[in-house]
Amino acid sequence: MTRARVAACGSLLAVCLSACESSPPGMVWIPAGEFWMGSEDPRFTDAHPRHRVVVSGFWLGATEVTNAQFAAFVRTTGHVTLAERTPRAEDYPDVPPDRRVAGSIVFTPPERLASLARAGAWWRYVPGADWRHPEGPTSDLEGRMNHPVVHIAHTDALAYARWVGGRLPTEAEWEYAARGGLDRKRHVWGDAPLVADAHPANTFQGSFPGHDTAADGHAGAAPVASYPANGYGLYDVSGNVWEWTADWYHPDTYARRPPRAVDPPGPADSFDPAEPGVAKRVQRGGSYLCTDQYCGRYTPDARGKGAPDSATNHLGFRIARDAAAP
Repeated sequence: MTRARVAACGSLLAVCLSACESSPPGMVWIPAGEFWMGSEDPRFTDAHPRHRVVVSGFWLGATEVTNAQFAAFVRTTGHVTLAERTPRAEDYPDVPPDRRVAGSIVFTPPERLASLARAGAWWRYVPGADWRHPEGPTSDLEGRMNHPVVHIAHTDALAYARWVGGRLPTEAEWEYAARGGLDRKRHVWGDAPLVADAHPANTFQGSFPGHDTAADGHAGAAPVASYPANGYGLYDVSGNVWEWTADWYHPDTYARRPPRAVDPPGPADSFDPAEPGVAKRVQRGGSYLCTDQYCGRYTPDARGKGAPDSATNHLGFRIARDAAAP
């Protein structure tokens, strides 16, 4: 080999090593591009109209943040999640003192259900439920350190993001990345509900809400990356647990945008006609509780929403980061 070729190989190796070193651990590069954002599904009126969006390149976590990762954050910083704090009287003046106890919301299907119209029938505020105790004070994380962390309020997600030098993705970034380069497909893997007769995501099969047959391999949350990645190398962007984004929720966000939006940051404030006095942030991706029997919002076009101070045992997050391309 000539000296010139040795030098060239050395330079190439240096570039490759530099790129590897600049790649944040556990994150994948989402290249810049343009896509159709939104939906034509009549169920998802808050995702109308479908419109063009340009997104700059950015890094995104290959998986949702896990219990192990969040535990490291808590050990280092001493962070106490919102679910672990006793609610303050000034924040919840209408709640009696004996009910202002630390806890969170847990999926608790009733023995009998008359109608799917009452979503509150399968949710219960459980004292002592938090990220360490997903189903309540008698539960723990044994065997679940590689599961997505849950019972995370928006402020908790932001605190973790700052700790790792990242941020939460915008809603536009999240949908663009979740689609994995596919154009206007129903699912993040294509149009068909199954792939090679297998369930490609952790959702709900059976009779909702009381009987999940676990035909996809899991009843409840699954370890991250248990299902195939999308076209960009992202796992669990459909099902498993919902994920916080940076954007405020507004039902006509897309209608307010120009036909071709560039890196849209989301609205400046929030409005939910279902709860006019409660500001909410956008959640994306659906969860292990999503089923076409009820909401079907595990598709890349569907939007979720939640108050920033709320947390449940099917809600987590993943981290985005701005950086030069690898």
